[in-house]
Amino acid sequence: MHKQQWRVLPPPSEPFPLQGKVPKPIDLVLYHRGITNETQLETFLAADGRLGNDPSLLPDIDKAVLRILRALLSGESIAIYGDFDVDGVTSTVLLSQGLSELGGKVIPYIPHRVKEGHGLSVEALKTLSQQGVSLVITADCGISSLAEVEEAHRMNLDIIITDHHTVPSSLPPALAVIDPKRTDSSYPFLHLSAVGVAYKVIQALCLSLGREEKEELLDLVALGTVADIAPLLGENRYMVRRGLEVLNRTQRLGLLEVISLSGLRLGQLDTESISYALAPRLNATGRLGHAITSYELLTAQSLGEARPLAEELEKRNRERQRLTEEALSKAREEVLARHVEKPIFLVGDRDYPAGIIGLVAGKLSEEFYRPAAVMEIGEEISRGSARSIPEFNIIAALTQCRELFLRFGGHPQAAGFLIANENIGQLELRLLEIAEDQLAKIELYPTLSIDAEIPLGALRGEIIRFINRLEPFGQGNPPPTFLTRRVAVLNQHVVGDQGKHLKLKLKSDGVIWRAIGFGLGPFSEEIRQYIDIVYNLGVDNWGENRTLELNLLDLAPAT
Repeated sequence: MHKQQWRVLPPPSEPFPLQGKVPKPIDLVLYHRGITNETQLETFLAADGRLGNDPSLLPDIDKAVLRILRALLSGESIAIYGDFDVDGVTSTVLLSQGLSELGGKVIPYIPHRVKEGHGLSVEALKTLSQQGVSLVITADCGISSLAEVEEAHRMNLDIIITDHHTVPSSLPPALAVIDPKRTDSSYPFLHLSAVGVAYKVIQALCLSLGREEKEELLDLVALGTVADIAPLLGENRYMVRRGLEVLNRTQRLGLLEVISLSGLRLGQLDTESISYALAPRLNATGRLGHAITSYELLTAQSLGEARPLAEELEKRNRERQRLTEEALSKAREEVLARHVEKPIFLVGDRDYPAGIIGLVAGKLSEEFYRPAAVMEIGEEISRGSARSIPEFNIIAALTQCRELFLRFGGHPQAAGFLIANENIGQLELRLLEIAEDQLAKIELYPTLSIDAEIPLGALRGEIIRFINRLEPFGQGNPPPTFLTRRVAVLNQHVVGDQGKHLKLKLKSDGVIWRAIGFGLGPFSEEIRQYIDIVYNLGVDNWGENRTLELNLLDLAPAT
């Protein structure tokens, strides 16, 4: 019945300062997140501005601020050139709104995923130049666009790059390149999302003008940071927590409509609401249409404008779900037929829509626990998207094959590329060599890390309240995960489409908990009277009341 290997994380080898200062097992939870003294604990729990950093430490920020101020004073047209995922769209909205409120004349531009692809496009830059634009600020793109920036110079366009992707060996010759991952950066936090970088640019501008920080824009930072799966530690933790506060009282009419259509409630939005409801909808138009629709939704000024945009997102999201399931079924068949014993998968088809290949790659990687790349095969050129596992840096692997690509870029766990069809066979061979070398001695099986083994009766008031103080949860700060053995099953039934999920009523230590196991429906026939469970604390939002329940991550017959 195990879906994953269970690994109870080791406790400290000797007493550490927080032992006895916080309730057990919270001390272990904090220890496993690197919080080992009272000063760290205080700032972590407060998650306030002390976790923020001085924007002047970002590379080239002074050059960028001076050039933007000159554009504001002289009334130049400024283009914000964004990317088409949630991080890119929210970055574009944030820079456009922030500069407009400072008096800027702003033109937003988001490329079409299929027709233009990632990064700067020379044709788009020509169009912007013809519209009178003299300054282009990128949002979540541009760090790899060397040739395009050189061409922009010939058009007398100044380029300021704001990005957070892995920095190539040569920087594009832009007026300013703002990326905390630059090797010469003194910025102390490397893991800002693109919308986080955009916020720091606006923050730097406000400081230079003696204006107050525009914290009302932090709702966009929360959306983009969570959607991009950036670690919710350090500065991200502060900005996302504050951003969730702004989001829960949002006046953005488009968001209010999306929140209503998705069955969420204002005042109850958390990182899970973003990950599983808001982000997929905001992403859907960029995957199957044009992401400018999501930009327009986030900036809508009337209900008449907002409602049809929200309905379009809802329609596109349902279509995205259908297409993903169809493509996943086909890709899974190819993996089982040709690749199942290999350490990395590379599959492709002419019928895979470009907008969903990343989702399919992610699901293959999760199901088979291998790095996976999925391609939309074109007539002469194919578009690929790759997802990976913690043990394998996919962008480093692609970098070793750089000469095979027309374009590539991304992160250690997610990347994309454009490749001539004649190079696909060689790419597969090279990636197999790299993966076989790096993963040869590793057992490729997902591991479920557990903070502590506890009796179910330990989940009481003080501990539950402390768990809530550890939010927001996400990458880098997952919800505390516990193991409880020999729990009695009072009843169980499957729920959801095709019985995918499992609902149970469990009893141990004289207490009864309701539990939900997403994706555990297939195990229902193997459930016995007593089971061991791995879980974290969840909230059932169904109906009018919010009730606590156990979110089961895995289960097994009692040992």
